[in-house]
Amino acid sequence: MQRSKFLIGAVGGATAIVAVGGLGTYLLAGTESTTGLDESTTVQVAGHKALSPNIVAGRTESKYHPLPWVGQKVTGVTCPTGLKAVAGATVTCTGKGENGKTVDIPVSVVKTTGSSITWKFER
Repeated sequence: MQRSKFLIGAVGGATAIVAVGGLGTYLLAGTESTTGLDESTTVQVAGHKALSPNIVAGRTESKYHPLPWVGQKVTGVTCPTGLKAVAGATVTCTGKGENGKTVDIPVSVVKTTGSSITWKFER
């Protein structure tokens, strides 16, 4: 009887740890970001307000490899232009992977408001 209770407790505890770890990974590994649009974060691209390429590149590089078991480490991420504040707009940024090869990182706009842009990248 005591062994059964111990086993049930051990399995329940292990399940809880896995669940918390999975939730933590999900929260930290997100690829979506919302950024305010103001004078310090915007540029103009083809007449449209756009998120500065430096902001997109920096945020993408910092979130691309948030945990050792999520994604690969990339460095030197650059974006050719700003990300237009128009739903569906895309840009492809590039960085260097751990193996030294170029990694293409597609970035797209999910939604915009007058004061912010929500965007995501593909890992």
